[in-house]
This record gives sequence, C-alpha cells and structure tokens, in this order.
Amino acid sequence: MTRRRGTNGRRTGVLARPGGRKRRALSDLRILIGRARHQAGGFSSRLRKLGARVIEIPFIEIREPRSYEPMDRALKNLRDYDWLIVTSVNGVDAFWGRLRKLHITRKQLDHLRVAAIGPATRKAIEKGGLRAEVVPKEYVAESVVESLRPHVRGKRVLLTRARVARDVIPRELRKLGAKVDVVEAYQTAAPPNSRVPLRALLKDPKRRPHVITFTSSSSARNFVSLLGQHQRYLRSGARSGARIRMASIGPVTSSTLLDLGLPVDIEAEEYTIPGLIRAIVASQSTLR
Repeated sequence: MTRRRGTNGRRTGVLARPGGRKRRALSDLRILIGRARHQAGGFSSRLRKLGARVIEIPFIEIREPRSYEPMDRALKNLRDYDWLIVTSVNGVDAFWGRLRKLHITRKQLDHLRVAAIGPATRKAIEKGGLRAEVVPKEYVAESVVESLRPHVRGKRVLLTRARVARDVIPRELRKLGAKVDVVEAYQTAAPPNSRVPLRALLKDPKRRPHVITFTSSSSARNFVSLLGQHQRYLRSGARSGARIRMASIGPVTSSTLLDLGLPVDIEAEEYTIPGLIRAIVASQSTLR
C-alpha cells in the first residue's frame, strides 16, 4: 500500500517546470471516476481544475429500497427515538424525501440527536435543518460507535442506510445497551450500461486510465462485477510500467479491494473526496 505526502502533508496543485513555467499537478493524468452519475460532478470538477483528464463511468446506481414500509413505519414513530444515525448522503436524501412524502414536519424532529459519519453527510442533514451533534474524527463505522459510546445506553437509535452495509454500528451499539432499529433507505446496484464502455476503456492502451478511484466498498465490488472475466485488462500495461493504479478513499474500501484481489496504490489519509484528491496529487510523480 503506497502513501506519499507533499511538503507538510500538502500540495498546492501547481508544480514548477524547468525554465520557470508551471503546470497543474495532475496535468494530462487520466482518472476514472466510478461514482453514481448524479454524485460525480463535484469530484470531476476538482480533478479537472488540477489538470486531470477525467473519465466518468459509474460503477454504482442508487435505487429505491425493496419496500419503504419499514422506513416509513420508523419515521411515523420518530417520537420514540433518541438518536438518528446517518451514514451517507444517499441515506440523508432518502430520509428527507420520505419525511416530505409522509408530511412529517421539522418540528417533530426537534427531540432527535443526530450522528453523521462524515462532513458531506453532516452537510446534507444540516441542510434540512437538523444539527449533527456527533461527527467522528475518522469517517468509518467504528469511529461512529466510539463517539456514541457515552450516550447510547438505554436509548433508542434509528439507523438509516443502504440495503447492503457493514453491521458494525448496530452490533456494537447493542452491546453498549442501545436498542437499534435499522431501516433500508436505498440500495445500490452495478449499472448494466457501464459494462461495455468500461471494458472498452480498459482494453484500449491509448485511453486506459492511469488511476481508478473507489469511494466505497460497493464501488469496488461493482467494478469487479462489471469487469467480469476481463480483469486481464488491468494487468496488460504492467510490463511496460503503465499499470493502472487503484486509489481508495479509506481503509474499509481498501480492505474490500484487497479482498477482491486488487492492489491499493493510493489511500486517502482523510476519508473524504478532498482527502482522496490530495492523496492522488501527493502520488502524482509515480502515476505516469
């Protein structure tokens, strides 16, 4: 696993050329983004400002849950909960959407204490008028549990999340004496329309990305599913030193990549999109 830093752990995004000319830190670096189509824009824009040639092929699409009934039942009984835990922007979007559908007012949420897994999730929940009281130092499930440890004994907790997710939060909070209800707010799937363009991209040495980014375990699993039996494309440039590098948003995603037999060449030190971009910039000299 490769980790590289710039001076004082930062990069300015501009590098000097011989003769005093300057180029952007990621100039002409081809980077593949696999985020859901509606969430890729900000990530892509930041990379383009650093000179990267961004390719967007979604590895994930967000779908409605199999049924809204469990979530709606919990939302209609929000008065019974002490804590709400949100672990993704998609979960927050589903939460606000169902509240509107059920005509539940903001005032009915005043008693709730909220924990958000990271800054993007906090921003999404606070945009609707709720304050996130707990945001852990590290944006992973284990850190959420640790942050809530002093607050949950004897409390009722509502956790909204994807259909497939790690069980760390509900399992560990129950051990601490909390009563935890988990409701499916959405599900993720591999977009079938991404299969052909992804394989074509990786097969073509002139278009093949220097870096592929992974922002969740689901994106890693879906990438492998979309690629199918064509993983040889990932290794085809290795002999010439042009192996594609894998960039992970954090240790949970990295663990999934490794379990899938893929390397982790870059890992963000802060588990956010800006943190991932900084890690790519810090490693740029090894990527061409």
